[in-house]
Amino acid sequence: MQELSPRGTRGSRRTLLLEQVVPPPFKPVFRAYILGYASSTGPRLLTLILTYLSRRRKNNNENHDGSFFLALFRILKGGLEFQRFPTFCATLLPVRRLLTTFAARLPKVAQLRLARWLSTFIAAWFSLKLLQSKDSDAFVDYVAVDTPTGWVERPKRWAGRTMDLSLFAVTRALDVMIGELWSQRKARRTASGKWSKLDTAVSTFADPWIFSTSCALIMWAWIYTPNRLPRSYNKWIKSAAAVDQRLLIALRRMRYGEIKYGVETGQAHLLQGVCKHYHLPLEYGDPVKSIPFPCEIVHMGTGKNCEYHAVSRWGRSFLWAFSTYLPLNMLLTLRRPSKRAITNAVKSSARSSAFLGTFIALYYYGICLSRTRIGPRVLGTSTPARNQIDSGICVGGGCALCGWSVLVENAGRRKELGLFVAPRALATILPRRYLMEDQWKETLAFAMSTAVVFTCVGEKPERVRGVLGKLLHEVLTQ
Repeated sequence: MQELSPRGTRGSRRTLLLEQVVPPPFKPVFRAYILGYASSTGPRLLTLILTYLSRRRKNNNENHDGSFFLALFRILKGGLEFQRFPTFCATLLPVRRLLTTFAARLPKVAQLRLARWLSTFIAAWFSLKLLQSKDSDAFVDYVAVDTPTGWVERPKRWAGRTMDLSLFAVTRALDVMIGELWSQRKARRTASGKWSKLDTAVSTFADPWIFSTSCALIMWAWIYTPNRLPRSYNKWIKSAAAVDQRLLIALRRMRYGEIKYGVETGQAHLLQGVCKHYHLPLEYGDPVKSIPFPCEIVHMGTGKNCEYHAVSRWGRSFLWAFSTYLPLNMLLTLRRPSKRAITNAVKSSARSSAFLGTFIALYYYGICLSRTRIGPRVLGTSTPARNQIDSGICVGGGCALCGWSVLVENAGRRKELGLFVAPRALATILPRRYLMEDQWKETLAFAMSTAVVFTCVGEKPERVRGVLGKLLHEVLTQ
């Protein structure tokens, strides 16, 4: 992943042309706004492009340009609205700098780390309040209220619109604090000669463990509670997984008891439609006749062998990802084209594609392992055991296995990926909407976390890991 910077790449640190017309006092505000705009629209644009390319390939290059450009316009326009993330950034950084400058003029007793922390805390609190003040239809319900003149509908606002941003800040702050405590522990144990192989293993596998655990929560939510994931994230997973939606519905109905082996519940038509589509016997989809459903249904036309299905999944997913990542990485080389840049773009695309292919293959193979190899040996082959396996254990096996695909990536990418998915994983176990009177708790958590991260950037910038740490250090020291 290339380093993002308001001034461009490290090799060409030139002032942006637009900055030349911005008065010096307003340059921090300008840079913060541009950074916020790029951060908020960039991931959404990437998701839109990936989804668009996937749909064109799936539908034999059918023209979706109209809806694509309409969505593109909405993303670009939405980022310019006042109560959005760019304005939040343009408020946070300058206000923090102003408060920090004021604190520096106070007596020496006040010029402590606490003063800098409080400056960021106050700036973060009021900046987040700006975002939270924006109304959203998704966070408003209309409730019927009995009044003297009869029943009327009144709006009831819910909080939670900024939850993703707050969780991002919290996970970053936890990473900073836990990393600092672990670093101090390592220094003490190394000095005393007590640093062990177990300590080394914990350091090595901490990031893969964070990623795999986070992915397990995300993929579980994607199967059973997809509304807990952001809509764009949900669509991207669906596109990458390339799964028949009827299989997902069947898994959910198995989970909630609407489909049971050996019981006629009127649900046979669901998977029988899948069987018909892939030219399989219709009885394979009948929960009364097939206990359990053959894995051949899950394989969706690739045969009976689970291992062959996993390998074929890897190949198809690799090609899908490579055909998407390579053009994007090639576009990034246009700024400074060279043979080395092109080679690196190809290597990066291949590695990322191998990672994604392994992730998808392990997910499907984990499901097959749980329902045909390991599950029956542990729980047995009775009808109740089969219901238990297919109502959650099989999906749990895929969730537990898929995240370890991150070992395909290098150590730097594992760190970035782990910190990227952790906030999304936390969002699956926390309410997406909650009572407005509890919003202060989220605001407090965000302000405290942001203060921790920003203070650490000023004193120990190497402790804030990844691209974010480098970017914040560059922005805050300008």
